[in-house]
Amino acid sequence: MNTASAIRSRIFQLCRERGITVNHLTEISALPPSSVKNILYGKSLNPKIMTIKMICDGLGITLGEFFSAPEFDALEPEIS
Repeated sequence: MNTASAIRSRIFQLCRERGITVNHLTEISALPPSSVKNILYGKSLNPKIMTIKMICDGLGITLGEFFSAPEFDALEPEIS
């Protein structure tokens, strides 16, 4: 799994845990729907940390909580 896939997976997981839709996530995060959907559907392969921070703020979690997940611990090196 690469970093972009791990971010997508984590956002979907957090939405499922909270029982919210992607559209609701965009509302509570004060982000344009296209920004979140571009991350979730693979158009944005390198999302900005501020975008992830706004998602975290909307979900009421810290960046540390966001990245404290098994999918980030198992990432393969991106540089060879």
